[in-house]
Amino acid sequence: MNIAVLKDKFSELTEFIYFDQSQSLREKTTSPDRLQQFIDEAKELSEGSNTNNRYMLYGMIGNLLRILEKPEEAIYYLTWCLEHAANEHNHTREIVSSIRLGEAYKYNAQYERAFNFFDKALYLCETYKIDNYEDFALQHKGKCLMELEKFSEAEDCFQRALGIRKKKGNQSLIDSTQQAIDLVKELRN
Repeated sequence: MNIAVLKDKFSELTEFIYFDQSQSLREKTTSPDRLQQFIDEAKELSEGSNTNNRYMLYGMIGNLLRILEKPEEAIYYLTWCLEHAANEHNHTREIVSSIRLGEAYKYNAQYERAFNFFDKALYLCETYKIDNYEDFALQHKGKCLMELEKFSEAEDCFQRALGIRKKKGNQSLIDSTQQAIDLVKELRN
């Protein structure tokens, strides 16, 4: 098994991942066994990998562990990613890792820590003028707020994300945010 093959396998996993409306659009899987198999292969491949490959693999592992509702283990891998990105002064990776780590803390019901990481991502986006991930940080922060039934604040985050995504012109991202807006309005009523 090599990195290229594993990347292809990771892309294929998206067909087994969905957003659960009954749980504030948390990511779930229809095939836990496939996700676990991928995690096992990625862990094995990460041993002896160079730092860049390990960053990529640990990010994948952390995300999938979160989806499998193993957030504490996910936090371990995603914390490594964030520390690595910070040590490298790679602000883009730091933003991505902060968002991923925020999600893992959300899945672990550590909401304040989750907000800290989403806010850190937003701060880094603004400070370093890295606009590509601001909408993602807002979307994930909004979902966290929605879980806490802070519907007005959640909708504000979603509306801001929607504005950014409309400028990007990516219809699947626009649809994702619109789904979140529709759900938060439904939950509010």
